[in-house]
Amino acid sequence: MEVKPRISIHWFRRDLRLEDNHGFFRALSEHGDVLPLFIFDSDILSKLEDKHDRRVDFIHRALQGMQARLVKHGSSLLVEHGKPIGVWKRLLERFEVTAVTTNHDHEPYAFARDKAIGELLATRGIPLHSFKDISIFERGEVVKDNGGPYTVYTPYMKKWRAHFTREMAAPFPSEGHLHRLWKSAPLPLPSLEDIGFQSTDLQAPPNTLSEEILRNYAETRDIPSIVGTSRMSTHLRFGTVSVRELVRRSLRSSPKYLNELIWREFFMQILWHFPHPEKSFKPNYDNIEWRHDEAAFKAWCSGRTGYPLVDAGMRELAATGLMHNRVRMVVASFLTKHLLLDWRLGEAWFAAKLLDFELSSNNGGWQWASGSGCDAAPYFRVFNPRLQLEKFDPQLRYVKKWVPEYGSANYVQPMVVHEMARQRALDTYKKGLEGGLAKDQRQTKLFT
Repeated sequence: MEVKPRISIHWFRRDLRLEDNHGFFRALSEHGDVLPLFIFDSDILSKLEDKHDRRVDFIHRALQGMQARLVKHGSSLLVEHGKPIGVWKRLLERFEVTAVTTNHDHEPYAFARDKAIGELLATRGIPLHSFKDISIFERGEVVKDNGGPYTVYTPYMKKWRAHFTREMAAPFPSEGHLHRLWKSAPLPLPSLEDIGFQSTDLQAPPNTLSEEILRNYAETRDIPSIVGTSRMSTHLRFGTVSVRELVRRSLRSSPKYLNELIWREFFMQILWHFPHPEKSFKPNYDNIEWRHDEAAFKAWCSGRTGYPLVDAGMRELAATGLMHNRVRMVVASFLTKHLLLDWRLGEAWFAAKLLDFELSSNNGGWQWASGSGCDAAPYFRVFNPRLQLEKFDPQLRYVKKWVPEYGSANYVQPMVVHEMARQRALDTYKKGLEGGLAKDQRQTKLFT
């Protein structure tokens, strides 16, 4: 009778790195003979209509990089494809598994998946240990004094900072324990074609962040024509960089960047406490009578609205899978206010196209723009795309890169007049909200 290899398993998901990885460190240091595992989840992949999905390509390339390093240590990554519950049943037939480690994932699907896997492992007497790795604080760790969740960013941020200690951002030196990996000949990684996808034109930003960008972040973060942001969002999403490293560096060099990392955790805890992202956070906003205009939505998607900053952003998204954050706010406001189309349409489009798509941030951002979310921009604030362009791209460098025909006869005419669209939005929102409005309706010069 064949003897099964006796191993522990670390299940990689949103932590695709070998260094400073909490769960991986605990697996190596506490269990040993660790087999690194990744599952291409067919429940997730089956929902991706575009088989040239840059995110799948990004993951595949990250796994190849990890495999190259693991092989040097006499080990290998095991990459499976299928429904997680089925994959785990097969693994339990193949190996004698002593323990499983992984890192927390807070999204509703992931939480349900992990619960099912934990129950399966428990039937075999195998513990599933899950650890905090993708954030500094998570779930209900930062709450009001009465135990309730924060739904406004600023008090959450203040409590986050008050509770934070530098020890929380200390690295977990998993890379120093790779000698405790399970020794194995290299296991073959499935190709993209094997899992039903194709290679893409992926050009992901590097997973390094210069000190110059961090130091100047507060001044450069809103200028879309330059590399003035961290461009770490994709790497944070898939764990190819440690959030602890970014927090440590921001503490030294950029308080403003730290605030952005805290925004990410704010939206994470919102999704954890309110796991219904399909609904407006403020229920009254589901009474708004959105327009149904497929042609207008298609024009927005393709970057042909006649508003150059909007069009540049949508074309950048199509070409790269990314969009500058300032421009994301402009295009989201344009869809929900100027075109009066349901924020869920934009959210779904971003979910399908964004390389850095993360449910909590994407949903939080779209509901912020539409006014329906927690700590959202008031409904009466309507970004003026022309003024946004004048302030953040006055020399048209960003626009000219993505909309080269701007200024010529070939550029489309504006699909709506700003003043008319703004008033239509105000009237429609007011009617839908039935008087439950903020009293202070003062406008800033960028919202007129």
